[in-house]
This record gives sequence, structure tokens and C-alpha cells, in this order.
Amino acid sequence: MHIPLLQDILILLGCSTLIVFALQKFKLPSIIGFLLTGIIIGPYGLSLINAVEQVEILSEIGVILLLFVIGMELSIKQLVSIKKTVLVGGLIQVGLTAITTGTIYYFLGYPWNASVFVGFLFSLSSTAVVLKTLQDRKEISAPHGKNALAILIFQDIIVVPMMLITPLIAGVSDNIGLSVLSLLLKFAVVLVITIISTRYIVPNLMHAVARTNSKELFLLVTITICIAIAFLTSEIGLSLALGAFIAGLIISESEYSHQATSVILPFRELFTSFFFVSVGMLLDLNFFLGNIPLILLLVLGVFIVKSIIAGLAVAVLNYPTRTVLLTGLSLFQIGEFAFILSRVGIEYELISEQTNQYFLSISIVSMILTPFVIIFSERIANKFIGVSKKMGLDPTLVSDKTISGVPQNKQENHLIIIGYGINGSNLAKAAAANNIPYVIIEMNAEAVRQEKAKGVPILYGDATQDHILQAVHISDARAVVIAISDDQATKTIIKNIRSYSDSIYLVVRTRYVKETSELMALGADEVIPEEFETSVQIFAHVLQNFLVPENDIDLLVDKVRADNYQLFKGELKLQKNYRPKNIADFNITCLRLVSDSNKFLGKPLNELNLRAKYGITILGIKRKNEMLDTVQPEEILKQGDIVYIQGTQSKVSEFHKMVK
Repeated sequence: MHIPLLQDILILLGCSTLIVFALQKFKLPSIIGFLLTGIIIGPYGLSLINAVEQVEILSEIGVILLLFVIGMELSIKQLVSIKKTVLVGGLIQVGLTAITTGTIYYFLGYPWNASVFVGFLFSLSSTAVVLKTLQDRKEISAPHGKNALAILIFQDIIVVPMMLITPLIAGVSDNIGLSVLSLLLKFAVVLVITIISTRYIVPNLMHAVARTNSKELFLLVTITICIAIAFLTSEIGLSLALGAFIAGLIISESEYSHQATSVILPFRELFTSFFFVSVGMLLDLNFFLGNIPLILLLVLGVFIVKSIIAGLAVAVLNYPTRTVLLTGLSLFQIGEFAFILSRVGIEYELISEQTNQYFLSISIVSMILTPFVIIFSERIANKFIGVSKKMGLDPTLVSDKTISGVPQNKQENHLIIIGYGINGSNLAKAAAANNIPYVIIEMNAEAVRQEKAKGVPILYGDATQDHILQAVHISDARAVVIAISDDQATKTIIKNIRSYSDSIYLVVRTRYVKETSELMALGADEVIPEEFETSVQIFAHVLQNFLVPENDIDLLVDKVRADNYQLFKGELKLQKNYRPKNIADFNITCLRLVSDSNKFLGKPLNELNLRAKYGITILGIKRKNEMLDTVQPEEILKQGDIVYIQGTQSKVSEFHKMVK
């Protein structure tokens, strides 16, 4: 039996594998490989794919799963924490971009309604490409990553009103008031369902499923929740992607979100690849090659305009220059939801097929360039800041008012804490409790405002900037602790601090052991990898279970830390004297004496002679929450006692059967 779709999937996956594998040799992002695959095998390339519509359906599933996982990795609390960026930053970015591009299009001689619609198209960025790239680079939790996510969320929401307004500006519909009212009611319904599901339905459902210990059932329920909510939002006129994102947020509030993410990730990677391939299929190669000079010029214009406007949207929220630049560079492209919107525009004759091909060419080229721009965005931002300083300009967007919460008198011998997350806040509390003078640098404006109101010495700013380091008297500090999530910013801060002083004690928190050597080389005195500290807890508990002496465990931990965690790189040689092999079968366990017919009850231990008869030694007895750690030969076992026994595994097992 011949199945055309199966043949097309085979061609798609096979070509994707070859192209992505080739690009990996040059360390290029896989997204580019998928886009190039679509261009090559699509209807305008080699025409190897026949079931184009079915592939597009699979790509929609990819977008749904992508937004679902992103929602699970966030939480409603985190989303609320960036609500200002979503509303203010998103509105400014979409509004200014639509007005600017629409005005340019209008002055080129096109009607006002077509100009407004083109403004809509160019105001949208690619949620899939940007978030996938930021996730691959582990920058989604960095300040610019959170800002990009917030603005993209606003775009995904605003695309629905855009689709409702399109018939009106085309002169087809005159019920805009009713449409807006209907939209508001739909949002209200979704909000109510989200709150009820988050608090009552999903946590209890996931708990009941988890208790069955069925991985298959857990997977089915997770996917069902995702598709059900996405289908619901689609049925009431909202986007599938928005519904999937909401479903992810709902699950994120339960304790099973990490397991749900792990079971979905393989499916997400597969179906997301379909999405990027389907986007590449849209590009008409003949049209592109025939108009390539103009298309590239337009791409450059889009890059400049959208980057500046996205940066301004973040600058209005008082973020420092570096974050402004990185956010702007992340959002310069045109996104996937614009493709859906463009079809509506063609349907209502707001854009022609030729205009749509220009739009598609610019969009796809900008999406292909996005991973490269994000990869080099750090260098671009640093170059811009450096050039500005040489020209005598101060690119820092932080005013003197933002440091009003910091003591302005000369500070000496103090502690500087960069980042006020869990690690930073705990360190600040410890410093305050021990009367150590300290000052905090933080880029979360709301956190700065709240802590400053409590009298905490904290300033809002980007520690990569000299102006901020000077404000906290970096040259006179005794120690600095860097506890932020932005890896690139951490490296820049280390370099900047060392340019002021080589004697400051510099402690850096990072996520992975593999980053330790580089950070030490840049100038850090101590690097504490979260990955390592977790592993320390694991091996310490395991060694304790095997009765390795506590002082040997402490010695091992100290040795690992002293050698910069080389144990976990396979480079540290340790003497294997902390685990004696002659007690390999040494076993300690505890048993509860519950049976009232137990033959051991009511008799003193010296009469039972457990060691001689059963190979068992009683080390301790717990009776009514009281521990009898010195067991006398005359001690009598009683019902309900918990006895701590030692012996070989076989002897312990035999004794366990007798006391049941």
C-alpha cells in the first residue's frame, strides 16, 4: 500500500538530516538547515514534496508543541513579573513598527488600508525562531531573553485583533464594535478557564495520573491537555499557539511540569523541524534570484528599523544599554504568524501576489539571518558601546536617580553583589546579619523598587557598564559575587572588574562545570557551578549510605573544590582509600517489630543471642520516639520497637522474614 505522505516525510527527514549534519560541521544552527531543506525540496526548488498541505499541518503541530513547552518552562508568577514588558514594551514595539512601515508604504503610493495592513505584517517577529535560538543558547532567562519573550507574547495576542480588523479596513465588515466585544468576552472565558484549571483541575488530575506510575498514561494526558486547550482557543477565534502556551502555563503550576516537559521534548523537536521546513517551502527561488538586490536592501531596512524600535520599547522601561541592544537585535525578523495574516490580506485583496512574494522573501531571509545575529549580538552590542564611549557619548541609560538607594559616601572594604535572585538575596541577608557592608546591583526594576523601599542598599543597572561599577566604588571593594543567569554578561563583568583591580576577591556562580576553566582564566577567584553543588549532595549522600567516614567525605569535597572540580572532568587523581573493599557486604538497616506473636518479644537480648544464631547485631533501638543508642545486654524487645541492625544482606533478609 503506497502512502504519499509517508514518502514525503521520508524525503523531508532524510534531506533535513543530511543538511543539518553538514551545517553542524561549521557549528551553524539547525534552524538554518531546516529552512534550507524547505527551499531545496519545496515546490519552487526540486519539487520533491507533493503533500505540501499535509506537511503544513504537521508544522502547525510543531508550533503548538513549541509554545506548549515554553509555557511549561515558565510559570504564571514569572509571567506576571514581566507583565509591564508585555503590555508597555509590546504595545510600543508593535505600534511604532506598524506606524513606521505603514507610513513608508503609504508614501510609496499605496492605499491607506493596504499600508495599515503591511504595517501589521512587519510588526510581528518570529516566536519560534527567536525562542528556539535563545533556548539553544540558554539565554531565555537572561534579561534580554525575558524581554524578547514578553514582546513576542504580546505579538501572539495582538495578531488576533489584527485579523479581526483586516476585513474592516478592507471595507468588507462594519461590525467592529461587535467583533471587539466578542473578542473581550473570549479572553474573559479563557482567563476563567485558566484560573480554574490551574488551581483545581490540572494539579489533581496530574496527581491522580502520576500515582498510576504509567508513563504511557502520563504522556497521553499531557498531550491531551495541550491539544484540548489549543483546540478550545481556536474554536473561539483565538490562535492555536496561544492556547498551547496557556496549556503549558497551567501545567507549569503543578509539581509535574518537569516530567511533562521531558516527555514532550522529543515530539517538539520533531514537529518543530516540520515547521521550519514548511516555511522554507514558501520561498519562490526564481522570484528571489530575479529580485535579490532589492530584497537584500529591504532586509537591511527591516533590520535597522525593527531593531531600533524594539530597542526603544525596552529603553522606555529603563533597561540598561546592553539589554536594550540585545533585545532589539533579537526581534528584527518577521515572524510565522505574519504568514497566516498575509493569507487573510490576499483574500481581501489588500496585498497582491507580487507584494506577498516580496514579503515572503524578506521574512525567510530575515529568519535565516536571525540565529547569526543573535550569536553575534553580544559583540555588536559591545562594539556599539565601545564606539559610543570613544566618541565621548555615554550610552548608559541609567540616570543618577537610579542609584539614590546606595550610600553616596566613600565606601571601602565592602561586598558587591551582582544579581538579586535566590543566591544574591540569601548572601545579602547573611552579610546584613554579620554587619558586613554591602551593595547590590540588579536589573529587575520592580525588585529594585521593592527592596529600596525596605532600606536595602540596591541600585538598578547593568554591571557590564563602567558607570555602574564606579557608582558602587568597585576599586575599593573587598569582594564581589556575580550571581546572574547571563553567561556572556558574566564574562564581560569579570573582565571589567579586573580592569579596576586584581586584588578584589571575585566569586562567580555558573550553571555548568565545563564553564569553570574559562571563568577562572578570565579572572574569577572562585567559580561555584550549580551542577557541581548538586553532584556534591548526591555523592555525599551515597557515600554516607555506604558508611564512608564523614571526614573522608569532607576531604574528598575539599579536594574536588581545591582542584577546580577536575574530578568531574576525569582529570583529578584521588587515592582510593575512602571505601574499604573488605566491607562490601556491610549492611545496616532498620526493622519495626509489629507482630504480637513475634518470638523475639519480651526476652532480653543476652538470651536471644542474635549474633551467634542469626548473624545479626543490634546497634540501636528506637522506642516511642526515643532513641536507645546504647543497647544493654539486658534490654528487652517490645512490640512497636524499631531496631537498627547490622549484618550481611542475606542474614538481614532472613531475620526480616522472622520478625514480620
